[in-house]
Amino acid sequence: MADTSTKKEPSRETEGQVSDAVSGNWVDRFAPVATRPYLRLSRADRPIGTWLLLLPCWMSLALAILSDGRASPSDLWIAIGCALGAFLMRGAGCTWNDITDREIDAQVARTRSRPLPSGQVSTKQAAVWMALQTAVSAAILLTFNTNAILLGLASLIPVAIYPFAKRFTWWPQVFLGLAFNWGALLAWTAHTGTLSAPAVVLYIAGITWTLFYDTIYAHQDVEDDALIGVKSTARLFGDNSPQWLQGFLMATIMLFGLAVLMVTIDRSPASMAVALLGPMAMGWHMQWQLRQLDTDDASVLVRLFRSNRDAGLIPLLFFAGAFFL
Repeated sequence: MADTSTKKEPSRETEGQVSDAVSGNWVDRFAPVATRPYLRLSRADRPIGTWLLLLPCWMSLALAILSDGRASPSDLWIAIGCALGAFLMRGAGCTWNDITDREIDAQVARTRSRPLPSGQVSTKQAAVWMALQTAVSAAILLTFNTNAILLGLASLIPVAIYPFAKRFTWWPQVFLGLAFNWGALLAWTAHTGTLSAPAVVLYIAGITWTLFYDTIYAHQDVEDDALIGVKSTARLFGDNSPQWLQGFLMATIMLFGLAVLMVTIDRSPASMAVALLGPMAMGWHMQWQLRQLDTDDASVLVRLFRSNRDAGLIPLLFFAGAFFL
């Protein structure tokens, strides 16, 4: 009897899709087919990384405005410029990460479908794409003041180092935090013209926050990472991860609260109180994540990781309210 069964061919929407991409994302649905591998290299189909790069910028800008009590049209451009820069530099950084990790990614179930290990683009094509994104980001950076420009250029150092960190340290998430929270230094300086202590405190708070959310994320890959010798805090902490995460949570909220106190010390008591509710509410959200944590369930890990967009947006609402008090 003839075999009349047919294999389901991948649709144009799902062909080449990365395994951990957001379901129904705009890249797979609407982007021209020729551009999709490059947009996937930039993680445009997984926008949470752009949010996590952007939020420290917006938090810092909000605190800078609270600090001097001045909001101007130029701050709107800083906010927009940071958003565009976050999208582009996150894309450039992810492209660089995939170039350096292409052999490792081919050995990990979650990452072998990425454009480079799956053969959708060549290494040379990826390098050109990275350079293009970096060049457009530089054009945006040049619209800021000189000190902000210098800080932006300095950010390339942790970005360049991060992909190699998992090869020599159990704490690659620290290097991710150094890179992902640089915007806290840059946005403050773009508003005020100089770098000040509150921005540095917020930067350190961002690093501990990164340790929190990226340890959760890294638990997806602990088995594959162990087989190929890749290090991470998830592997280091193992079953003790909840206790470590609780410590990162507390450090994040204490440092964030300190930064808020530093910028609101001369404002009204009501303004200070409302601003302090920001990090407190963020801490509540992080505590909720810990209650939901299941390190053996990849779907839960991804959902909690992505929920940190909301955790980071919450304080901005309180900062906006505090400005008018």
